[in-house]
Amino acid sequence: MKPFEYARAAGTAEAVRDFAPGTMYLGGGTNLVDLMRLGVAEPERLVDVSRLPLDAIEETGDRVRVGATVRNTDLAADPLIRARYPMLARAVLTGASGQVRNVATVAGNLLQRTRCAYFQDITRPCNKRRPGSGCPAIEGDHAGLAILGASDACVATHPSDMAVALAALDAQVHVTGPGGDRIIPMPGLHRLPGEEPERDTVLEPGDLITAVELPPPPPGASHYRKVRERASFAFALVSIAAVLDVGADGKVAGCRIALGGVAHVPWRAERAEQALIGGPATGEAFLQAAEAELEQAAPLPRNAFKAPLARNLIVATLEGLAP
Repeated sequence: MKPFEYARAAGTAEAVRDFAPGTMYLGGGTNLVDLMRLGVAEPERLVDVSRLPLDAIEETGDRVRVGATVRNTDLAADPLIRARYPMLARAVLTGASGQVRNVATVAGNLLQRTRCAYFQDITRPCNKRRPGSGCPAIEGDHAGLAILGASDACVATHPSDMAVALAALDAQVHVTGPGGDRIIPMPGLHRLPGEEPERDTVLEPGDLITAVELPPPPPGASHYRKVRERASFAFALVSIAAVLDVGADGKVAGCRIALGGVAHVPWRAERAEQALIGGPATGEAFLQAAEAELEQAAPLPRNAFKAPLARNLIVATLEGLAP
């Protein structure tokens, strides 16, 4: 591991003020420290923001504000979250082992980097680590990688389960930085790779996430499901966060679907949502909506199984939510 300086921030203003090239913020460190050990991340200076007073979960009117340093375990166990946003609690609980959840923070979870093997291996080319060096995953081991929104520069996937649920809930991310305070909607925080796969998010240097704001729970039933290669502590092959509101007439009044494990971002399935609104809440309608969404999929040879897996997961989850 490359030597680095360490400083503990006394406040958000100080953390932002002291940010300079070569600096990285440190929360729980469950992803960053691993990347430093691998030589993928080599910060010159770490600013520890884990002890900033951003660890509260509180109601603000009909909304809920979750501080950036709230631990994942505390988020999933909070009575308010479990009662109002059970889909989010479930997503967090599927995200990692209990030991990791005890340390990982909300902001750090959103900002974790891809687990693509080529990104984590500094002996191999990777456009995310060294722009312009190439993406060997396209011809190599891409079984767990993206089928939606990828580019010739990168086929990596975003690993967060929490982010998928937040995308389905239309959460808002509060950020402070050198340019002041701003709010970024979910989805919207994360970027598709395009020609700049090294940029995971729309954050600028020095930007610090301070909170995630949850809007009032959407009407209807919700659920988070995750398909993975083993029962625990594995990243999603495909996951889904879904909310389905069916009226007394049997028609879909509202629908939100977000997918994980299929793209460089938490993927909001807008085509599927639009296909369902106003139509019958039937298995056939769910199938047609899923197929409409996946028409834009561009799988590689070894991850083509993800398209039917995502289709079946969408249909099964919506059928389970329908009355």
